[in-house]
Amino acid sequence: MQTSSGRELAEIIKKAIDDHQVTHSEYEEILHIANKDGVIDSQEAALLRELNHLIENKTVKRVAG
Repeated sequence: MQTSSGRELAEIIKKAIDDHQVTHSEYEEILHIANKDGVIDSQEAALLRELNHLIENKTVKRVAG
């Protein structure tokens, strides 16, 4: 079952993948969404791992903004 925060995270991460970049403010928003209920569930953790993997292998670049 997908949580509302999981859906929201997935949308923002998909945008970053489509753009091949994530701004500092988008990354902060992602972290805020994941942590807003005080618990990072398994779906949120998987999405965060995937985003960080894409950043590490430079598929998605972190940029100012």
